[in-house]
Amino acid sequence: MTWLHYILLALLQGLTEFLPVSSSAHLILPAKIFGWDDQGPLIDLMAHLGSLGAVLLYYRKDVARIIYGGIDLVSFKRERQNSNRAKLALYIAIATPPALIVGFAMSATDWAEAVRDPMIIAYAMIGFGIILWLADIWGKRTKTIDTMNWQAAALMGLAQMLAFIPGTSRSGITMTAARALGFTRSESARFSMLMAIPVILASGGLAFLKLLKAGEGATANWQDGLIVASLSFIAAYFAIYVFMKLIERISFLPFMIYRIVLGIALLWWLSSGGG
Repeated sequence: MTWLHYILLALLQGLTEFLPVSSSAHLILPAKIFGWDDQGPLIDLMAHLGSLGAVLLYYRKDVARIIYGGIDLVSFKRERQNSNRAKLALYIAIATPPALIVGFAMSATDWAEAVRDPMIIAYAMIGFGIILWLADIWGKRTKTIDTMNWQAAALMGLAQMLAFIPGTSRSGITMTAARALGFTRSESARFSMLMAIPVILASGGLAFLKLLKAGEGATANWQDGLIVASLSFIAAYFAIYVFMKLIERISFLPFMIYRIVLGIALLWWLSSGGG
């Protein structure tokens, strides 16, 4: 792959990882359309590490709360176990396993490749974009993370499993679930991004194992990887910052429109002989 490919992949990973537009679709489609080679496990790993670093930095206070909350949960002191930070740690723990189970199951079978079909991506972009918008405009939305319960965390965790269908969007489907459950836009986005941390860690771990297996067969070097990680970090932090500043003002309508336009354009490309 060329430097242009690496730069584009890093920017796409960073800009789309936390927006409700499906980062997996944006990483798959250029390769499908332009016939690029697979970027390899090193680039996968470094792109994930860059976006992980961005969300850890932006939500550093919440990350600290989750860490200390985890300690509170095993402290055997009831007042600490009932603290808001302990509840936050518990909700992240409840929401995470479904996605990890499905993710590792798909990576161990042919399903991970089977769903990377542009037709699936197109319909998922359109369908889940409309569902996101409907959840956003339907009903009263006043709940915050501090008023969350384990049932809501579990439902968001189950929704996150659908993100392994390219075009769905991990952040999009979890924000959809949160909005349908009555959470404000900013709190829906906040918990969705905190949910992303263990999932990105797991994805990065899987990429690292693939890198170890590839050994000398890896197609990129560490210098390439560091540049990809840096670009992914900058793009992801910028995307999170802008998204969180604007989300209460602009709603999810622009993202639905973008998803529908991209999905229709992809269907047109396929009907014209693409793919």
